[in-house]
Amino acid sequence: MKRILIATDGSASAREAIEFGLELAEEHAAEVTFVTVVPVLDRSFADGIGVPAAVPHQIDELDRKPLEDALALAAERDVDAKAELLAGLPVDEIVACADSLDADLIVIGSRGRGAFATALLGSISRGVLHEARRPVLVVRGAHMREPEPVPVS
Repeated sequence: MKRILIATDGSASAREAIEFGLELAEEHAAEVTFVTVVPVLDRSFADGIGVPAAVPHQIDELDRKPLEDALALAAERDVDAKAELLAGLPVDEIVACADSLDADLIVIGSRGRGAFATALLGSISRGVLHEARRPVLVVRGAHMREPEPVPVS
């Protein structure tokens, strides 16, 4: 294994995926590319009258922070890493980036941090699993507990 792509959005699940991906990179002396995907457009309300509108997303420090944090973790472990901030649909951009890098593995957390994270239950990780033509490792965080077994009477 020479190249690992690790997707991050700054969530706790992504942090665990980063930790696991960096362990693999250390074991295999692999290069790491961290990827964060931001939207192309943001929703807004035009002129304060409640009419929804789309405006171009302005990349800011909040967008860059997950990558900066991931690069700092890689540096602590002395793992060769770079970062890509992409704009578009997360599944499409992650898969396309992995293809362009010829990544040997995609590492992604099982849940993200969006407003719909709970309702969609890992829709991005599922989408990457479905679309990718290379191995995908979905890291299910330790903070996510198994449902309690229902007692049988």
